[in-house]
Amino acid sequence: MLGKTYDSQVCSIARSLELVGERWSLLIIRDALFARVTRFGDFQHNLGIATNVLTSRLESFVAGGIMERDGAGDYVLTSKGRALAVALIALTEWGDEWASPIDPPILYRHTACDSPVHATATCEACGIVPAEEVGIRIGPGMPPEYLAARRGGARAG
Repeated sequence: MLGKTYDSQVCSIARSLELVGERWSLLIIRDALFARVTRFGDFQHNLGIATNVLTSRLESFVAGGIMERDGAGDYVLTSKGRALAVALIALTEWGDEWASPIDPPILYRHTACDSPVHATATCEACGIVPAEEVGIRIGPGMPPEYLAARRGGARAG
């Protein structure tokens, strides 16, 4: 069985999964972000999620700084939670392309002008970059002993 933490990983993806990687998590955040759902009962009704699971997820979002409770007891996304929008748009676009047998059920639009919004990899110098042209470099937070113990694949550099 998969554990709840990724203590052995030195990876921001793994750290992110500890906060939002459980089943239902991104759907709760999706509803909060894009449908502006804030009430426990509305999350439960819209998602059909068990109340104990919803309680656990919402409590973990509050503890992780992704949501906060307002004066009315509603669950409101913090700036940390709202920052997940681009990740959710990217997952939606991937799902539309690779996991859906139908046309996209949701289209993201810029509210100011109604033009389409997309998640893309962008180079600071060149603009949009195809995925096959994205590489990695080791960052300042990488412990040398972790890197030395890794096997297989290309080394960053």
